[in-house]
Amino acid sequence: MSNIVNEFNVYRSKMNDKILADNNKVIKRIFNLDTNAFKAGVLDVKTKELLGLVASMVLRCDDCVKYHLEACYNEGISKDEVIESLSIANLIGGTIVIPHLRRAYEFWDALEQQS
Repeated sequence: MSNIVNEFNVYRSKMNDKILADNNKVIKRIFNLDTNAFKAGVLDVKTKELLGLVASMVLRCDDCVKYHLEACYNEGISKDEVIESLSIANLIGGTIVIPHLRRAYEFWDALEQQS
């Protein structure tokens, strides 16, 4: 597994475990809501992950972008589909999103290199 992908996943997992161990009902419910919101419903998982990716880019959350990129990759979403979605995010978010686009490309490349 690529170092950048592994580092992200190890840190995310470690900190999620630590956060959830405090047993705060509100935080646990937010985590649960997030998990359930991305399950198939009227919209399929692919669509929801691409929506999550675009929203994360516009909000400029690199951790969220990485999370959704990996979910997209694991769902078998093509690079072309991801790039087209990122182009919409840049259109909506403006040029301030370009640094996040660079990091998104870097992370996607790392995902592809792990196979």
